[in-house]
Amino acid sequence: MAVVIPGLDRCAATVESADRVAFHGDALPDGVELGELALPGRAVAAVRLPVAEAVPVLTRARRSAACHPTAAFWGAVVVVALRQVARGALSQDDRDRLAELAGRMPADAHVTGAEPLAVVRMFVETIAGPPPEEVLRGVLRLSLRLDPDGTCVPQVHLAGVVVDAVEVAKRGDEQARASLLDALHRVARRWPPLRGLLDQDVPDRVALTTAEVADLLVNATRVGVDVHWPRHMVGTLTRRVTVGRVEATHGLLAADWELVLDGTALTKDEVDRLANTHAQAVRLRDRWVLLDAAVIPRAIKPFTVAEALAASLTGSAEVDGREVEVVATGWLDDLRARVEEPDGEPIGQPEGLAGVLRDYQLHGLRWLARMTRLGLGACLADDMGLGKTITLIALHLHRASAEPTLVVCPASLLGNWAREVAKFAPSIPVTRFHGQGRTVATTGIVLTTYAVLRRDTKRLSGQRWGLVVADEAQHAKNPDSATAKALRAIPCAARVALTGTPVENTLTDLWALLDWTTPGLLGTRAAFRKRWAEPVAEDSDAAAKFARLIRPFLLRRRKSDPGIVPELPPKTETDHPVPLTREQTGLYTAAVREAMVEIRSAEGMARRGHVLRLLTSLKQICNHPAQFLREREGRLTGRSGKLGLLDELLDTILAEGSAVLIFTQYVSMARLLERHLRERRIECGLLHGGTPVPQRERLVADFSSGEFGVFLLSLKAAGTGLNLTRADHVLHYDRWWNPAVEDQATDRAYRIGQTRPVQVHRFITEGTVEDRIAELLRSKRDLADSVLAGGDSAITELGDDELASLVELRR
Repeated sequence: MAVVIPGLDRCAATVESADRVAFHGDALPDGVELGELALPGRAVAAVRLPVAEAVPVLTRARRSAACHPTAAFWGAVVVVALRQVARGALSQDDRDRLAELAGRMPADAHVTGAEPLAVVRMFVETIAGPPPEEVLRGVLRLSLRLDPDGTCVPQVHLAGVVVDAVEVAKRGDEQARASLLDALHRVARRWPPLRGLLDQDVPDRVALTTAEVADLLVNATRVGVDVHWPRHMVGTLTRRVTVGRVEATHGLLAADWELVLDGTALTKDEVDRLANTHAQAVRLRDRWVLLDAAVIPRAIKPFTVAEALAASLTGSAEVDGREVEVVATGWLDDLRARVEEPDGEPIGQPEGLAGVLRDYQLHGLRWLARMTRLGLGACLADDMGLGKTITLIALHLHRASAEPTLVVCPASLLGNWAREVAKFAPSIPVTRFHGQGRTVATTGIVLTTYAVLRRDTKRLSGQRWGLVVADEAQHAKNPDSATAKALRAIPCAARVALTGTPVENTLTDLWALLDWTTPGLLGTRAAFRKRWAEPVAEDSDAAAKFARLIRPFLLRRRKSDPGIVPELPPKTETDHPVPLTREQTGLYTAAVREAMVEIRSAEGMARRGHVLRLLTSLKQICNHPAQFLREREGRLTGRSGKLGLLDELLDTILAEGSAVLIFTQYVSMARLLERHLRERRIECGLLHGGTPVPQRERLVADFSSGEFGVFLLSLKAAGTGLNLTRADHVLHYDRWWNPAVEDQATDRAYRIGQTRPVQVHRFITEGTVEDRIAELLRSKRDLADSVLAGGDSAITELGDDELASLVELRR
């Protein structure tokens, strides 16, 4: 069913293809769906119509003195096409007329790329090619005429193409008249009410009964014509769900259907009338509406509070496999408004906080206070080093709850949390639930690790907590893991997740975090993938709706944000290209040659294993031959381009009195660097995953106090949580190939509290796989974030030729 769009006959007309015309310009009406038309040198908003629907518009435009030159042009072409319809063929005069028209085609009349005469002939053939009854499609317009007593008298009258055909017939062309009558006979056989047109010398209009109007509305396709209905005559009936009425049992929210006619809800009497009718089309509020059985309300199950809140934020929900509009009412609408408040009620520095919160930290405190007071969870996803710890300490003070706060974190952060609480809130009792003889405290802040949480879930879940905080919450991103299950088992009033990387690999990581903080908000994992994860990647509208849903529950701030940049010193990042030594070149070439033979002959998991082993070998060769060859003794200098550059940089850095963090993903490489530095009599510290907690804390304290200036760190064990602002240089000896992970490691030094400019150095061996990956990270950071977020595993899916091109040594 097509709808008349007023005003198009005053617009410019551009032929886009053989079957479509685009109308554009200042006269475009409001409230219609617009697309984008690419004209030479610019893009404009446009309404697109099939040629059959465009013909009546162009016919009207031709008769108007105020029409656009392009519309007048195509209107003139339509006249010639209609002559062909009437006569069955083009005369020589018609062909000459088309050639003359093509010679003066206005600019922007088409964007097909073809020559003007070819476009004109194509347009004529599109109109005149089908048989006569098909030409009538799009030419019947339904109009309402009001008689003196106010009763609606529906009538059908012929317009557009048929009027022009009739005009040809009026001039005495019997062939044209015969063609027109033959077409009307064919249509009238399909729909008898049109037989009245056959009794008229000049077919014009025929009155319809109410029943016939309803039949035409339902069966226009069977009739074989496109019926154009005035906008004021046809209404659109939709349904929506209202949620907010609390049921008496189970704490659920009742979901009630509402029927809506063009944005206005129907009354109960109107709904009952529609429910009891068997007609497919009815007249309602002076409009005609089609009744779809799926629109009539049926029973609907209640919503949980989380489901209802999610639906109220997005304005829709999936019911019985269909997306329906949702309107929040009463209590739920109040909750939605409070959740969406940008800053909530004013909250100042809590008493007992021995420090001054920065503006953005105070904003974070207000947000967390509002969400936890409402019984909802939250995820604070600030970049590392922006003060998530002090913000949570302030939240504990503000809540002043009699119930303790449980903080779960990696073992490496226990000491940092204890020191921060003692520094910023010395009045808060701090207990470590860790080590031998541990007991669960009932006041203050209790610190524990993810490992202890898994082992001692029963004891920790034996009491009620006022707040549970998961620091570095990406450790629980796998909802099926023992860690995630243990977290869910802890009873509490509110939950807060802290992480610098809410999405490490896929959007499902974010689902795992928010499903812990606010269970049920994003639905089940399978439903989330179907409704959000997959559409968001391809549909900007879905991405915008998803953003509205998660925005109240996720606060994401970066160091580059305008309100934060002034708080931090400058950061300079430099990629250092490093040549391979002759020994490294030989080892690299041999490793690629031998591995590719095995990879090309393997499949499935075996192939993936070969690829991962190759990548590991190449990384180690690029680092140092001694790492690849597993040498524990022997000469190190002169064998690795990276080690030579490291010596040069360290000489400068240490001479300036600076300190440096050196990250590598391999503990074996860190030990080689430690041996090399000690041979050079350079004091250094080494921290890796096997370092006991007390030794970790001692190493951090010694580095911070200046006992040594070079800190060797394994990326996985020390890439998060540590505060090492004494360093003003960060060196990535090898690449993790995940930008977010590398940024977190850099943030050990580049964080709030750093007062000096920070220089970041990345070592990249020239011509190797490192070089190609680095280029991808530089040129396509967004793509790299998604493709390489999983590290080496993404590369295992490359084809043999792609893999060979990636790893081969280029000189």
